[in-house]
Amino acid sequence: MASATDWGSLYRGNATAVAALVGELTPAQLATPVPASPGWTAHEVVAHLAGGAADSVTGRMAGAPAPEWTARHVGERRHLPVAGLVEELLSHQGAVIVSVVDNPRPAIVWDIAVHHADLHEAFGLGEPAERLWRPVLEAVAPMMLGPVGGTVDGVAPYELFRGLFSRRSRTQMLAWGLPLSSEQLDGICVFGPRDDDQPVP
Repeated sequence: MASATDWGSLYRGNATAVAALVGELTPAQLATPVPASPGWTAHEVVAHLAGGAADSVTGRMAGAPAPEWTARHVGERRHLPVAGLVEELLSHQGAVIVSVVDNPRPAIVWDIAVHHADLHEAFGLGEPAERLWRPVLEAVAPMMLGPVGGTVDGVAPYELFRGLFSRRSRTQMLAWGLPLSSEQLDGICVFGPRDDDQPVP
């Protein structure tokens, strides 16, 4: 259950995995657009993760999580070397881990799990390890699916995770074949519906 989830360990696991993934990318790959992100390259996704962690532990949270907040810390970092961004991300792990103890809705943990999956899909790497996203699904699904009665039988858990975080298009979600209207499907997306089809592992 979500209440028993060690969110700190989940954050550390995703941060370590992201660091390893981007550490193997070439400069050209780091400039690759990440389809699920808000117009970011892989480099900028790392800038967001580093910036979000830094802002969280230093209290620069005014306007979070609005696009203006993310645009600021991405803008401050998009021209920095990825190695430095990874170092910044990892340097804040301890403080982030302390901050999410007993937090039933640790947005920073959910964010890194979602963006880790964004990077996997952008580079055709398949699904991240289930242990790195499944607890997020189990925490978020009851909140988002409650209004539609939790009707998700037959949907692969990873696809549901991606859909709930607005990483699948309306067309892709309708193809799940659930007894839900387009409007109901729109309503279960944390960041609202999207129209652009996404790469599916």
